[in-house]
Amino acid sequence: MMFKGRQFDRSVILLCVRWYLAYGLSLRNLEEMMAERGIEVDHATIHRWTVHYAPLLLEQFNRRKRAVGRRWHVDETYIKVRGRWMYLYRAIDSSGDTVEFWFSERRNLTAAKRFLRKALKRHGQPERIVIDGSQTNREAIVSCDTANQLEDQSRRELQPIRIRQSRYLNNRIEQDHRAIKRRVRPMLGFKSTESARAILSGIEMVHMMRKGQAEYAKNRQLSLAEQFEQLVA
Repeated sequence: MMFKGRQFDRSVILLCVRWYLAYGLSLRNLEEMMAERGIEVDHATIHRWTVHYAPLLLEQFNRRKRAVGRRWHVDETYIKVRGRWMYLYRAIDSSGDTVEFWFSERRNLTAAKRFLRKALKRHGQPERIVIDGSQTNREAIVSCDTANQLEDQSRRELQPIRIRQSRYLNNRIEQDHRAIKRRVRPMLGFKSTESARAILSGIEMVHMMRKGQAEYAKNRQLSLAEQFEQLVA
């Protein structure tokens, strides 16, 4: 029971979490908005709710997520935490659907491989991955692809992942980063790595909801509120 033992009603918690993840509101904005509705809730409480529930909601969403395409675009973008730049690795398919994401304190081969292993485990091997000029990302793809083929038990001949390196071909994912950055910008940086990781997972989930990437949203125009209710039903 996701909400068992909570002082506030489930609808109040979901409303605050959804609004904070989806819109350019501060925690104090939400505190004032709830007060106007006769609900006294501290902004720090809303923050705790978001950090706690965003990863749980994402877990439910991923169980209902539609399959993605086999041509991916991979890139990373900058996220500020405690005044220091960290990195959000992201991948989308050729239709613009989000494949996977991974938040890392560092931008190196280890981080790139960890992100790719996560994507490959969840979605299988793509036909092609487009990257920019990053040699690190290229090495990570080759390494993970080789490991996948060695570990494969199906005895079928796996085709190696084709790699396209082009700064201009990867404009698609650079445009997609903007939706995430647009929500993060009003937050003026995260206070901890843990809260950044949790809240970013919720922001990415909302972005996927808006793309209609859940099975329950296929061929249906469901609002964000309706989609959140689907996850906790």
